[in-house]
Amino acid sequence: MNPPDFALKAMNAAHRLLIRLTGGKVGYSAMGMPVVELTTTGRRSGEPRTVLLTAPVHGGGSYVVVASRGGDDRHPAWFHNLQATPEVEVAVQGGPRRPMRARVASAEERARLWPQIAGKYTNYAGYQRSTDREIPLVHLEP
Repeated sequence: MNPPDFALKAMNAAHRLLIRLTGGKVGYSAMGMPVVELTTTGRRSGEPRTVLLTAPVHGGGSYVVVASRGGDDRHPAWFHNLQATPEVEVAVQGGPRRPMRARVASAEERARLWPQIAGKYTNYAGYQRSTDREIPLVHLEP
């Protein structure tokens, strides 16, 4: 069973609270991956929308995030938002938000990256097994 919207929002709120209560000592890393704060523009509201996501691939100021939505059959709202408006902001380790551009990985990029990601972080492999949709990978680039 896939997580309902309220559960995903509650988990994100709990994650933010953990970061705040620990002064950032806990919560900016998960399973060895950095946690990034991604701010997109709501495709219907036009309002900023911020989520915390793990970035299994990173380097040189760029990050790759996984639009898994816990293995749900639907893409996460943040994914739809960045497809509509690829100009996003990303904060790392509680630092300032930096403007970035989001782009969905090409089929070739995904074919190269997915085995690395799913091999090292098996939760993503499980998410892919639980849905028929191909889970997109998204590059966040300065």
